[in-house]
Amino acid sequence: MRKQGYRESTCRYAVQVLNHVNRHAPLTNPDAVKAYLANATCSEGRKERISWDLLRYYNWKCIPFEKPRYRRVEKLPFIPLDSEIDQLVSSCGHKTATFLQLLKETGMRCGEAWNAKWSDVDYERNVIVVQPEKHSKSRILKLTNRLISMLNRLSKDSIYIFRKQTQDSINSLLYMRRNFERQRKSVAEKLQNPRLLQIHFHTLRHFFATKEYHRTKDILHVMQLLGHHNIMHTLK
Repeated sequence: MRKQGYRESTCRYAVQVLNHVNRHAPLTNPDAVKAYLANATCSEGRKERISWDLLRYYNWKCIPFEKPRYRRVEKLPFIPLDSEIDQLVSSCGHKTATFLQLLKETGMRCGEAWNAKWSDVDYERNVIVVQPEKHSKSRILKLTNRLISMLNRLSKDSIYIFRKQTQDSINSLLYMRRNFERQRKSVAEKLQNPRLLQIHFHTLRHFFATKEYHRTKDILHVMQLLGHHNIMHTLK
């Protein structure tokens, strides 16, 4: 997969999937694997993704395998209220709160925000230059004075805004996500609002896109802000 240009996180996820399947059905037996997948309690979308990982594996091993016909069900993304995001931001630790506020204001992917450097921030114009991932476009996005103030309170002992220079980007982001999920659960229980549990890092990208389109009614403008190459992703 690395030789084919897949992202490191995609490669690691595929390995985790294969190890998980192998614990329930030996990968050397494609029929047993299909039977396990058919009875698994996960969604159709997850089964489809697992099927693609299995197909790549069996092609690599030169083992005949017909990919099962699972199809992802397209659902409308969950869009939280502005106030619900603010509740999370105000209740999390400062580093997590700043990360959430950056995602909310810019619609950046969490990987883009996690790999952002201090040199990407222009304090004179209050903007940040986004170094893209997932083959999207680079872009310059506006930051509010509130977010600039929150950024200034963070430690600057690394070239990166949110992570240490020596940290593994993927594993450290995973740790950040799990830490956020613990804080989110605590806030949801305290405020008796289960909707907060549906807010993930990527949810803030959906929130930003929806709010920006509602404000401008310009889908091409939103497409540029999100860094999409294909407008169909923006339309979704």
